[in-house]
Amino acid sequence: MTDLIEAVRDRAVQVARPRRYGRVVRMVGMSIEVVGIGLAIGDGCLLLREGEDPVLAEVVALNGERVTCLPYGDTTGLSVGALVEDTRGPLPVSVGEELLGRVLDGLGRPIDDGPPLVGLEDAGIDGSPPHPLRRGLVSEQLELGVRVLDGLIPCGRGQRLGIFAGSGVGKSSLMSMITRGTAADVSVIALVGERGREVAEFVERVLGTEGRRRSVVVVATSDAPALVRIRAAFLATRIAEWFRDQNRHVLLLMDSLTRFAMAQREVGLAAGEPPATRGYPPSVFGLLPRLLERAGMAERGSITGLYTVLVEGDDMNEPIADTARSILDGHIQLSRQLAESNHYPAVDVLGSISRLAPAITDADTLAAAGDVRRMLSAWRDAKDLIEIDAYVPGTNPVVDRAIAFKPAIDAYTRQAMLERSPLEQTRAGLLALAGPGAFS
Repeated sequence: MTDLIEAVRDRAVQVARPRRYGRVVRMVGMSIEVVGIGLAIGDGCLLLREGEDPVLAEVVALNGERVTCLPYGDTTGLSVGALVEDTRGPLPVSVGEELLGRVLDGLGRPIDDGPPLVGLEDAGIDGSPPHPLRRGLVSEQLELGVRVLDGLIPCGRGQRLGIFAGSGVGKSSLMSMITRGTAADVSVIALVGERGREVAEFVERVLGTEGRRRSVVVVATSDAPALVRIRAAFLATRIAEWFRDQNRHVLLLMDSLTRFAMAQREVGLAAGEPPATRGYPPSVFGLLPRLLERAGMAERGSITGLYTVLVEGDDMNEPIADTARSILDGHIQLSRQLAESNHYPAVDVLGSISRLAPAITDADTLAAAGDVRRMLSAWRDAKDLIEIDAYVPGTNPVVDRAIAFKPAIDAYTRQAMLERSPLEQTRAGLLALAGPGAFS
């Protein structure tokens, strides 16, 4: 009876609460200016249309008495003078165990034709990064099921890695392999600004019934408004934080960080920010660490973050790639040359690094990985001479070993998309690759 009384009381308070309205005074592109209503940055509001459903929007800038909003949906039919209703604060997100196995849009609404979500709890979209002095140390390797990564670019539980590549080199395919092969308790996958065709393919072919049971997929395709794409990234991170707080080890995969940055560029320019590096306003470079620092080890549980980065023109030093690399704990670089030679996954071992490899792998495995890198480096330096048959055997012992082991190294770093490589088998194969006299 007490619960019923409380519910009736809450409903009465809600109905009795006065509604506050403003009016639209200007619209330029997707930017909508409102007056007559007191709102703060991040607050939500409803743009009312004659004979149409209202449009949800969010405050992104303030200019005196004018408030600049960006919509979460289509603004067709919206006119100057339209009423704007205050929703009283930021839009909440719903988190809970019921999200496992579901596919959500950028606003957290299910789009998979499943049953209504019940038993969830409301939470703010903005979580706090773990305290820097209370974070647990990354000391255990997380099995990803991909040989070249587990052996040569190991990922720790609670580490953050970037997957850097140009378009069409295999970022999404590598992410699919990781999703199937991971040993994490829960996977949260954010598809931000990607092709709509990939969503059903990813859910049905990549995750499958078993993988979907322990995963949450958040989707905001390339045709979604910029705010929805940004919110999808933060929503996926917030969901991952909730599972982490239940003392679980979560794998957060985001495809892609670049599309997230592009969405923020749209928002920043619409809000009146000046363009800076390659057209990106300053807010982009402030928002990236706010998103990325929320992954990692916590006092209980962990979030291992893997973020794809689409580099423009295969330029690994373009602004978003360079900023992401400075924040993350390592990077996996994909090579167009390897992809064109049908070498998949097209991981450039020499261009990739895991900064936490010494902390999560044993001495023998670390030494074997270093030896394989030395052989690959020697092969790269002598490649031109080898290919024209001008190299004289015996000139350089390391090059001689590289020539002998190159076919085996190529076989080790290749892997079929549906193949999963257990960690012990991966380590054994790496130690065999190093060969006799490897650590001398």
